[in-house]
Amino acid sequence: MSAARVGVVTFPGTLDDQDAARAVRLVGAEAVPLWHADHDLKGVDAVFLPGGFSYGDYLRCGAISRFAPLMDELIPAAKAGLPVIGTCNGFQILCEAHLLPGALTRNASLHYVCRDQRLRVERVSTSWTNSFAEGQEITLPIKHGEGRYVASADTLAELEAGGQVILRYLGNPNGSLNDIAGISNAAGNVVGLMPHPEHAVEDLVGAPSTDGLGFFTSILKSLVNA
Repeated sequence: MSAARVGVVTFPGTLDDQDAARAVRLVGAEAVPLWHADHDLKGVDAVFLPGGFSYGDYLRCGAISRFAPLMDELIPAAKAGLPVIGTCNGFQILCEAHLLPGALTRNASLHYVCRDQRLRVERVSTSWTNSFAEGQEITLPIKHGEGRYVASADTLAELEAGGQVILRYLGNPNGSLNDIAGISNAAGNVVGLMPHPEHAVEDLVGAPSTDGLGFFTSILKSLVNA
C-alpha cells in the first residue's frame, strides 16, 4: 500500500490541495503534486481534484479548468480506468469535462453553505467507497455556493438504475435533485462529490468525525486488488 502514488492537482484558485495531499499521506500513500499546466500525469496510480475556486469560478465553476493542459492527459486516462476523484470544485470540473453527467448550479437558497453534513453511503463498489458499508451514515464538511446537483430526468433515471449515486444528503442543504451529494461513472473509477472528505481525517481539526478517511483507504484497497 505504501507504494501507491496519488496525484493531487492544483489549478489557479485551488484551495484544498494541501489538505488532500495530507490526507493521502495519512493513509500511507505518496502524494504527487500535479500542476494544471503539466502535460504529464507522472505515472500516478490515481488522481485527486481538490476544491477551491479555480479561475475564480468565472464563466461557470470548473468550465475553464476543464481545458487545462493536464486535463488533456487526465480525461483519456480516466476513460481508460484510472481512478479519479473530485471534491467540490473538483466535482464541478469532472462534470464540465463530461467524465461525469449533470452539473452543479447555484444553491437553491442562493446562499453559501458551510457546515458539517450528514450523508448516507449508497454505493460501495467504486474505487473510492469500498471501505464503507452500504447504507452507512457519515458526516463530512460542506462549503459551497454552487453545489446543487442537476441533471435531466433521463440522466437521473440512468444514475439511479445504474447504482451510480454514491452519496445522498440527509437533510438537503442545497436543493440537489434526488438529494444527490455524489455520483460515479458506470465503471466506478471516477467519483465526484460536493462534501470534503479531506477535511474529516483528523480529530485535531475539530471535525465531528474522521469519516473522510474511508475514501483514502478505499483507493489503497482498490489499487492493491487491481
